[in-house]
Amino acid sequence: MTIGAALPLHNGIDATVQLAREAHEAGLRSAWFGQTFTYDSPSLAAIVGREVPGLQVGTAAIPVFGRHPLIVSSQAQTAQAATAGRYHLGLALGTAQLTEAGFGIPHDRPIRLLREFLTALRPLLETGSTDFRGELLSAGTPVPAAVPGAEPPVPVLVAAMGPQALRVSGELADGILPYLAGPRALAEHIVPAVNAAAEAAGRPAPRILAFVPGVVTADADAVRRTATETLAFYERFPSYQRVIELSGATRAADLALIGDEEIVAAGVRRYREAGATEVVFTATDLGSEADRHRTWKLLGELATG
Repeated sequence: MTIGAALPLHNGIDATVQLAREAHEAGLRSAWFGQTFTYDSPSLAAIVGREVPGLQVGTAAIPVFGRHPLIVSSQAQTAQAATAGRYHLGLALGTAQLTEAGFGIPHDRPIRLLREFLTALRPLLETGSTDFRGELLSAGTPVPAAVPGAEPPVPVLVAAMGPQALRVSGELADGILPYLAGPRALAEHIVPAVNAAAEAAGRPAPRILAFVPGVVTADADAVRRTATETLAFYERFPSYQRVIELSGATRAADLALIGDEEIVAAGVRRYREAGATEVVFTATDLGSEADRHRTWKLLGELATG
């Protein structure tokens, strides 16, 4: 199992590069960047990956609404070439609230759009060309779209947790990026569904990258209070409400791994036993700087142990 960390996006580029160096020196294998309306995540990943050789970098995750496969392919291939093959592309359905308020477009038929987006995107990443005409989007390559040095083809991962998204991801993607999906939800609902879809499509077993909020700390009560306030944002969305409930929890913060090294390491083992092939820690800055360093130290030990 590899272990990585999602890095915050509010520190500036130079500070983010330094954080990535610290993560790599601590033994973490990957650094991941979200996509909001601020930094362009593939560009940031390309910068970090080029500045920190050996570190895997990834986007988690770019919403498919408001984007086009040709543009995303160009971004992803550029990041892959810049990092000598260490970039991982994560895609997401996004939410109706952010899509409609931000882009001014309806968040309609997300599963259909995801299927069409992946169908058009995969040949672009693999061959530099595509010829797709769907109900919701079209993509063609009147000129070549391959980026020199973008090898191997960029792996495509989807932030999928619902049954339909898992089916599409198993058929067309290389793996999934579930967040706030505890071991019970993974083992009983998510992993079996995506594995079955991949097997039916004749594809290899997909990667399961569990994104987990967690902090190693001596002040678990205070960090958990902060986690409860910070992670409550996700409780507004039905997809997260569902997966939190399937995990046997009532609040998002219930799924955060907070405590000493023994508690957090045991939590990581439970995710592995539930079918996660990789674990990416998020929100490691919920406590103090000392807590973050302590967290990354443990994660590095688990990654190399």
